Amino acid sequence: MTLRDSVASALAAITANKLRSSLTTLGVMIGVASVIAMIGIAEGTKKQSLERLEALGSNLIVVFPNWGMGGRNTGAPDEAQTLKLEDVETIRRSVPTASHVSGEVRTRVQVKYGNKNERSQVTGGLPELQEIRNIKLQDGRFFTEEENYNSERVAILGFDIYDRLYEGGSAVGTRIRINNQEFEVIGVAMFKGGTGQGPMNPDDMIYVPIKTALDRLQRRQSLSSIAVRAADSSLMQHTLDEVQSTLSTVRRSASGEALFRAFNQGELIETAEEQSRILSLLLAGVASVSLLVGGIGIMNIMLVSVTERTKEIGLRKAIGATQDAILSQFLLESVALCLGGGLIGVLLGLVSVQFVAGLMGVPPVIVPAGIIIAFSFAAMVGIFFGFYPAYMASKLQPIEALRND
Repeated sequence: MTLRDSVASALAAITANKLRSSLTTLGVMIGVASVIAMIGIAEGTKKQSLERLEALGSNLIVVFPNWGMGGRNTGAPDEAQTLKLEDVETIRRSVPTASHVSGEVRTRVQVKYGNKNERSQVTGGLPELQEIRNIKLQDGRFFTEEENYNSERVAILGFDIYDRLYEGGSAVGTRIRINNQEFEVIGVAMFKGGTGQGPMNPDDMIYVPIKTALDRLQRRQSLSSIAVRAADSSLMQHTLDEVQSTLSTVRRSASGEALFRAFNQGELIETAEEQSRILSLLLAGVASVSLLVGGIGIMNIMLVSVTERTKEIGLRKAIGATQDAILSQFLLESVALCLGGGLIGVLLGLVSVQFVAGLMGVPPVIVPAGIIIAFSFAAMVGIFFGFYPAYMASKLQPIEALRND
């Protein structure tokens, strides 16, 4: 009996019981679809997280005050508010690998335009903040060093706050009130797609000169953070070390502890990637359980099929069919069931990625490797769980099989 004959016999046996064959493959279909969908959703979540981090600025190092550290050690609560505007100049002079440096002042404010009244976040910075935070403008311009020096009341609106106040209308040249102070709108930032939440959402941000924020809005001279852009991604760690070393000489508590914390955004990206890899493996592992369950179902049905076709097996062996021919026929039936279910599962998985990603608000990502792995695993399930029933069929003795009632 040739391989072609074995394939034809296997397909004939499958199509003879269409409903049972369809139900048998259901577990494999769901398993393959689940693996593809889970990997696609995990990769989409990873892509979204990385885009959010990168949208906040490339080659970014951020220095924060070590809130409470100084107060706990020395009894001076204000000591924790250590970052000052002069620290920006110190870093600029002492760290040559820092291409751009800006202090940042953040505060929640009330914003009014016409009859609109909204809550938003103001970030004060130097003109370099546009490069550091990757702020692209769809209209107008960014503020200048002269406007910062004079503490002028000018503002650039993030897209969300612009849309809520102006509903798509022209904003540049108009005036808004921020905490009851009049500001001229000189620019509108491009939409970043909600690349943050709450106070760190750049689409809900209003950018003003840092001296304006310090003198007119915050009314104190401490900074919320210092943002540093390294000249090259390969210099990130060196730049971080230099920033820490420079600030350590001037920003320490009486007990000698640093009154600041510095973070390399590259480390956050690596952490996000590692967490996404773990999530992908976990989700794929959970989804693979349904493939195993489907395989057990196929084994069960194949054992039933061997029992039902005992006389057929005995007759075929009596007229010369070898053990290998019987083994290959039943094994091919099992593999065909799994591959058929796997093919339909791939199609369901591709549709599921699009549907679930849309519900979750993440970009759908089709991972070719995930499709190959899921489909290959389906074939392996067919071989693994189909071998025992096929082996049992091939070992039946012709006389005993023909006697079977």
